[in-house]
Amino acid sequence: MAANATILGGIAGLTLSADEAAFFRDADPWGFILFSRNVDSPQQLIRLTSDLRDAVGRDAVVTVDQEGGRVQRLRGANWADWPEPLDQAPAGPRAMWLRYHLIAQELRAVGIDSNCAPTLDVAQAQTHPFLRSRCLGTDPAAVAELGRAAADGMLAAGVLPVMKHMPGHGRAVVDSHHGLPVVDAPESGLDMDFAPFRALNDLPMGMTAHIRFTALDDAPATASARMIGLIRDRIGFDGLLMTDDITMNALSGTEAERASAAIAAGCDLVLHCNGTVAQMEPVVAASGPMSAEACRRADAALALRRPLVGTDIVALTTELRGLLS
Repeated sequence: MAANATILGGIAGLTLSADEAAFFRDADPWGFILFSRNVDSPQQLIRLTSDLRDAVGRDAVVTVDQEGGRVQRLRGANWADWPEPLDQAPAGPRAMWLRYHLIAQELRAVGIDSNCAPTLDVAQAQTHPFLRSRCLGTDPAAVAELGRAAADGMLAAGVLPVMKHMPGHGRAVVDSHHGLPVVDAPESGLDMDFAPFRALNDLPMGMTAHIRFTALDDAPATASARMIGLIRDRIGFDGLLMTDDITMNALSGTEAERASAAIAAGCDLVLHCNGTVAQMEPVVAASGPMSAEACRRADAALALRRPLVGTDIVALTTELRGLLS
């Protein structure tokens, strides 16, 4: 039987409660996402990721937002502190490969085998501050080159990258956590936004953008069959497609209605980041089991996971510091 078409993040603290474990066992989400509230130490994370997998009885994907800079869930003495991606971008592809390979090594060591990165949105002068420093540049070709290096660095450590936010969030002047960004650009002018995603359309996983392009549809991309069709056909992405967090205020309706709309539009998985068991239950019901196509894409992604292979972390860190100096 197919897993439920969700990635769930409603884990309240550092350990999995009995009620949460029972809910996840019954809900059977395809994967999980962790946040700062779930992070204390490597030993604690190893126990938590193991308990999550035990709850569903399989080697489920555990993902996180570990971009570096402002968006970094694993912090403190146990993990490296990274600059903003945009600040490191001038150091070039090798530095970006090293950055994300080292991040992935840290993640894999504690049982996290996916990272919601790289951000392939093309930064522009008007890009909202919540996003701009998380981008890799203002030139689509450079963003694609650095994004490829980041993804390859993670894959080399057995961590599945999730490129975001498809089909492009760089024109947003509104923070989608708080409202719906609306882009009025003509369709003919959007190729710049799509280009990095098209260049990396062979990657295993992607995340949608809660953004509306008026030239293409009245609905935000996450809930738009036309926009998901554009991601599949015009961009050419056949990987596993998850929504951005459906609890964000860019979307309208109940969370169950948002989940149902995303699945109907063609998303493979619904990402629900924050909520209690009671709040996750209707989202799980609305999302339903993964489709046959989603299962095929998930199997292809999972085939790219590798066991943690030790590398000379000290040498790689020294090399990166030299490139950044």
